[in-house]
Amino acid sequence: MNNEQTHMNMHTGKVPQVMNHGGHELFDVHETLAGMINVLDQFMMFRQYIQDEELKQMLDRQYSFILEDYNRIVESFSTGQDPSSPTQTYNMAESNDFVYGLKASQPKKPNQSINDISDKGISGHMLGLLKGHASLVTMTSLEITNPIVRRLFADSVPNWIEMAYEVAHYQNKRHDYQVPQLAAQDVQQMTQSFAKSTQPPELPNNKTLH
Repeated sequence: MNNEQTHMNMHTGKVPQVMNHGGHELFDVHETLAGMINVLDQFMMFRQYIQDEELKQMLDRQYSFILEDYNRIVESFSTGQDPSSPTQTYNMAESNDFVYGLKASQPKKPNQSINDISDKGISGHMLGLLKGHASLVTMTSLEITNPIVRRLFADSVPNWIEMAYEVAHYQNKRHDYQVPQLAAQDVQQMTQSFAKSTQPPELPNNKTLH
């Protein structure tokens, strides 16, 4: 990335790299970084209640990845420079094959005591946190003017999606995240509802105003 670009303020002149942040960016990045801390802290609280080793390993893997991403963003946000470590890509540990269909299960209700905490509930909380933060990171990236910080946020969006997908897949295997499917004829109708544009469109010329 080019760190030698010249940035201007219409009132004060040249803007140093460390000041290359817009107002919306500052507020939104603050909110997003606070959200990342919230995810990390809640993951830490969840860990002591997890019984399933696979879920615990997933939480540990995601916690470490989020923490590294957080440190990377904090570094560039505070310095205006490229981070000292390159961005990483999060990859699921298992396949991504979903099982479709609904299986009868007990109706959900709030826990009555701390003893009701379960892996099913914890994985559900993890999924909610990851989905929510994926949306927040995406919206924040669209408000950032600093090119380095914007790229860090944009690069992180697929990782939050992948982590959420991984938790959903974990739940799906245990029938905790069930995915209904439409009838074959309805799926066919929906997937074939659009067609490619095969001819170059005739775009209108600029209209002359009188």
